[in-house]
Amino acid sequence: MAAEDTPTVPGAAPVALEGAHAGTAEAEHGGGGLPQFELQYWGGQIVWLLLIFGVLYALMSRIFIPRLRRVQDTRAETISSAVAEARRVQEEADAQAAAARAEIDQARARARAVAAEAKARANAEFAVRQAEADARIADQLAEAEARIRGLRDTAMASVGDIAVETAGAMVERLTGTAASAADLRAAAKGAA
Repeated sequence: MAAEDTPTVPGAAPVALEGAHAGTAEAEHGGGGLPQFELQYWGGQIVWLLLIFGVLYALMSRIFIPRLRRVQDTRAETISSAVAEARRVQEEADAQAAAARAEIDQARARARAVAAEAKARANAEFAVRQAEADARIADQLAEAEARIRGLRDTAMASVGDIAVETAGAMVERLTGTAASAADLRAAAKGAA
């Protein structure tokens, strides 16, 4: 009779079930312990172990490891080609930078030469203009000095006449009578 077929009586059912369960557990294990450590099961366990190991080894060696190796090889080739391309581009950029520096240096040298040439030309033109200006100023100074000499000579010539007229005006004012021009000229010549 199974445990399900047992009539349930309040208070008696648990006792009957506990006894039935305890009896099946002891019969099932044969006195306790782990069955994988009993020698009678080792043969089957070793066969299953070898069979599963062989299947896993075959899968790993035939499918998974070659795929991983291809992925690693592809990755290594990609990285090495990228590094080689980067080095090539870097060398090309360095060459272009060196060429640009050389062009800049040449342009600076040409600019310095043009500036020096322009400065020399400007200095030469300035010297020519300066010489022309100096000559023009010297001519103007000579003309001015000649005019001044002429005016001075004229002024000196008319100083005697002015002195005679001034002396005549003074004598007339002091004495009240006008002096003769001949007397005034003789007096001016005697004073000089």
